[in-house]
Amino acid sequence: MKATAAAVACVSLCVLLARGASGSYPKAQNVSWNSINFKTLLTWGPPPSGYSYTVEYYEVNKDKQRLPTCFQTTNTACDLSMSLTDPKTCYIAEVLSQQPLGTTSDLIEFPYTRSKPFCPYTDTDLGRPEVTVEVSEDRKKTTLYVSDPLSALFRGQQQLSLRDIFADELQYKVTYRRNKSTGKKVKVSTGNVIELTDLDKKESYCFNVQAYVPSRRDWAKQLGEMSQTHCTNAHDPPFTSVYSVGVIAAGFFLILMIIGITIALVVICCKRRRNAQKSGKEGLPLRDV
Repeated sequence: MKATAAAVACVSLCVLLARGASGSYPKAQNVSWNSINFKTLLTWGPPPSGYSYTVEYYEVNKDKQRLPTCFQTTNTACDLSMSLTDPKTCYIAEVLSQQPLGTTSDLIEFPYTRSKPFCPYTDTDLGRPEVTVEVSEDRKKTTLYVSDPLSALFRGQQQLSLRDIFADELQYKVTYRRNKSTGKKVKVSTGNVIELTDLDKKESYCFNVQAYVPSRRDWAKQLGEMSQTHCTNAHDPPFTSVYSVGVIAAGFFLILMIIGITIALVVICCKRRRNAQKSGKEGLPLRDV
């Protein structure tokens, strides 16, 4: 019995020592990066109770930095968009569990959870572009005008677009199909004005556009979010585009001839009727006075 009690005491002491060494605050969990168009949030959990979180971030092999808005906070997200100023650099973040703001602690080192490296240039998700569709009057050409999505990064007072950041590496992938059809075609363009000339003039077509950076190693990150679907209207071709001028002229001539013949027949019939009535009256005997 004495040996058992001594073992239990020893285990309890080890647990207390381990707790004291690692701090009295639970570590952050599920630390992850969420980024779209370089708008970058670091998120984690759970919501703290009786303690707070502090975020430290740093470039690889450089000093750690802190944000005042993410120091001893009870939030579970930190916006680092304006702090990750070099999109082609990789960053690491650590979420420390600390005493509540305005209190003190005897701990020298606080428990923390480290994130995976985050490289904005290759890891941020690409947002949906804005698209305008224009069909030429003769319907031989359909043109898509694509606006580059804006990022959360600035150069001085100028807000940068994805084109400003990726330059010629940014392309656009167009997926199009006949309306109410499942068959799809794809065209990739390096520019913002995309012309399609292989469409059936009589048909309605639907279009989606995605930002596309094929230089990214991770194929899942190469394509961005699809734009809204834009559809053109079906078109009945004008009468003159279906029939030649000769056929149209012959048709008009035939119609005029039929109208002329009809009028002539009506006139002849009316004259014969009048003549018949006149002849009938002349053949009647005179009445006695």
